[in-house]
Amino acid sequence: MPKRVSTVLGREFGECLREAIARTGMLESELARRVKWEHAKLSDLVNGKAGVSLDDFTYLLGMCQAAPDEFKYLKDLYLESRERGWLQLYDSPVPPRLRALNRQQKMAETVVAWSLLFLPGLTQVESYIRVLAEDSPFVEAKDVEALVAARVERRELVDNTKRFVFYVYEPVLYSPVGGLDVLAEQLHEILRLMIRPYISVRIVPAGRALTGDFTMLSFAKYEPMAYVEGLNSALFLDDRASISLYSKVLKKLDGVALSEDASRRLIDRVLTRGFDPNDPPVELLGRAGMY
Repeated sequence: MPKRVSTVLGREFGECLREAIARTGMLESELARRVKWEHAKLSDLVNGKAGVSLDDFTYLLGMCQAAPDEFKYLKDLYLESRERGWLQLYDSPVPPRLRALNRQQKMAETVVAWSLLFLPGLTQVESYIRVLAEDSPFVEAKDVEALVAARVERRELVDNTKRFVFYVYEPVLYSPVGGLDVLAEQLHEILRLMIRPYISVRIVPAGRALTGDFTMLSFAKYEPMAYVEGLNSALFLDDRASISLYSKVLKKLDGVALSEDASRRLIDRVLTRGFDPNDPPVELLGRAGMY
């Protein structure tokens, strides 16, 4: 079956509107009668099809008793939902991008992430997350707990309903975020995750980084999308040119990264000996019998 033409913006709009409708306790057909629409009109709107004016949409949100923040978010999505690609700018410590990214990852069949600066977000333990939040120039002290809680909750996405591949830059293994005890806890957690057959962690040797952090999601029903995060922004990309470019980067990373077994042995070595400049080059870990 061919994959549906669906934008990340359209999917986000549809999911958020379904949530707003669900909170009314009414079926779509009943809500459509209340607003004097044909059921097909509401169904088409939820599925991202045109045909509803902004005035009609505003009236619908009023019937759903959408809160002011939700009203603005859905209205902005409505105005943009025919576009490909989506740039979010935000000023909240728990921004909409976390909710939007979570929804897309729940729908995804495969999640592939490349991490250049820190260990992958979906693998992070609470102590590691807390240090990153406290050190961030963007997060105020009063907002740290909310951000930590939101990121810890995201760990629930790492289950066996999908496949995960994490490419991690080697220097991250030697970066003692929060001190050696926190780093050790985090690396032990990575090793525990690697036992799961649906999770792959591959270390990319120092000097072989190709670009900054990004995540690629593949879907059973939709075309792939890429996600790039900034300090106060998030970019969701689903156009063919961007997907082709990021796919080439992942292919290159796959070619230079250590195998899963060699990556596991490198993490073990870091936990046992730390960073020793006299150690053989990391690429040699891929050769049988070295360690």
